[in-house]
Amino acid sequence: MAKQMDDREQIDDGLPPNTAADIADGVEYPLEEATVVVVRLTALICVTSIAAPLWFAVLVISLLAPAPTAVKALLLIGLATASTVATFWATWWPRVRYRPIRYRIDERGFTIHRGVLWRGVTSIPKARVQHTDVVQGPIQRRFGLAKLVIHTAGTQDASVSLSGLSHAKALLIRDFLIESSDDEDA
Repeated sequence: MAKQMDDREQIDDGLPPNTAADIADGVEYPLEEATVVVVRLTALICVTSIAAPLWFAVLVISLLAPAPTAVKALLLIGLATASTVATFWATWWPRVRYRPIRYRIDERGFTIHRGVLWRGVTSIPKARVQHTDVVQGPIQRRFGLAKLVIHTAGTQDASVSLSGLSHAKALLIRDFLIESSDDEDA
């Protein structure tokens, strides 16, 4: 009993459990807080990669094209407005989107609760797990995060992913789901 309390305290303190079996405690957990920062950075990179060439084109048109001043002003105002809205959305939306996401692992399988306006619950029984992947992009790797992809038997929603897990926890969940499906096949 004391060992269970120690493991539960480790989980509550944000430290990963010791083994894959410890991960199936039936408690709902939020995503890592760094997920919001990673998604913001990724979104801002996308906004910048789209906005920078547009700004260059509008500035070249404004300086070199023989268009009326009003048209040039409207182009600049329109692009400034679009850039501001896109930047605001890229920094505000990740907090709103990732706050309600919760996941739970228990002996039956893996459950994900997500959604802001339209809420959904995805439950993956252990018996349906075919294989799993743990994926990290360069920004996720920098923050110690990973995306867990669970491939299941069936055609609709045959692949379920959850970004925003710590890399260590994603590996433990993967190991738990793989061990469980191997035990049931035997």
